[in-house]
Amino acid sequence: MTSRERMDLAMRGRTPDRVPVMCQLALGHYFLRAGLDFVDVWHSSDAFAEALVTLQRRYGFDGILVNLPGRDPRWQRHVARVDDQEGERVITWSNGWCTVAPRDDNPHVFRENGRRWFPAFEDLDPDRLFYVEPHDLSGITYPTCWSFDPTPAVPGDGFFPPWHLDTIRAVVERAGPDLSVHGEVFSPFSQLLELLDVSNGLVALIDDPGKARACLERLTDGAIVLARRQVDAGAHAILISSAFAGAGLIPRPYYEEFVLPFEHRLVSGIHAAHDVPVYTHTCGAIGDRLDLLMATGTNGIDTLDPPPLGTVDLAAAKRATAGRVFIKGNVDPVNTILDGTTEDVRRAARERIAIAGPGGGYVLSTACSVPPHAPPDNILALREVADAVGWYPLPPSEPTS
Repeated sequence: MTSRERMDLAMRGRTPDRVPVMCQLALGHYFLRAGLDFVDVWHSSDAFAEALVTLQRRYGFDGILVNLPGRDPRWQRHVARVDDQEGERVITWSNGWCTVAPRDDNPHVFRENGRRWFPAFEDLDPDRLFYVEPHDLSGITYPTCWSFDPTPAVPGDGFFPPWHLDTIRAVVERAGPDLSVHGEVFSPFSQLLELLDVSNGLVALIDDPGKARACLERLTDGAIVLARRQVDAGAHAILISSAFAGAGLIPRPYYEEFVLPFEHRLVSGIHAAHDVPVYTHTCGAIGDRLDLLMATGTNGIDTLDPPPLGTVDLAAAKRATAGRVFIKGNVDPVNTILDGTTEDVRRAARERIAIAGPGGGYVLSTACSVPPHAPPDNILALREVADAVGWYPLPPSEPTS
């Protein structure tokens, strides 16, 4: 069975030949471990595609998540100069903005005043919104302007530039037909909070919930268009990144009002055009809202952070979700993958497979992203355990109290 077939069966709640293994790596991990210039990995579709495939092969993952958009192939024409400063690289652009790029973390764009920029909620016009891409090379802009081009993108079919899907295309070509390749879109709620900055975005929900909902409606439209185009470009599944929807940020009633209806429309909009698995990445404290995530119509739930990072008991999650959605994750990326020993990782992986593997519908993974400085041997141990004990039929899991 190929990795693509294995992942597809697991994501559809069925039983493959063995438990698949697929982790999302922090971008800083690609910067440190791919053997490429870290600035190129962030700024170049080709370099990021090479980094994705290189580390997938190194760690034996059954799939790749393409979690950056394609890049303008002529991005360097906007560069005024590049400086090395105390372990960081600073790119100064021709418009006076600069990107500060650490070697082990996400770069950020700063305006002429030395600050990151976010629009005020009162200045937003919902009709001028379509999709917010916080990882664009120019950072947050409103109205959206792509990659230092000062011309605002027009909401609708021509909103996304032609190179926006270049990374997915490159990964599909390099990885070959046997690997599962996943695209990523930001949920409408995540887009709004990224656009306004998180604290301001949360305040906006209270100050003017009607306008917030109008913004979310428009951002749903753009996410549907982008997800469909990612599948057209070769993606075999779509991840909805909904990182700000856990209990640490919003209570259940806010989830029901500002997240659930828009993610439901997003999932339905993707499924209306393509029969591909769609799953949701929500990290942190989500043990109290697995039912709400499932109500969006998603095919799977990703991260399932265990204590102390989150609130998910894997056995309880397996019981609650069995037969309805697949589940992915629950291995602690910090206390086990980053700070633990290789034997700690093996023990955790065996436990997760024993609990969630029986009956299918489970993908072995870290709960959230693999940290930048995680030891490669610890990551490799996940696949080693799956190869040792993850083959079906697995013994039924023992009941837990």
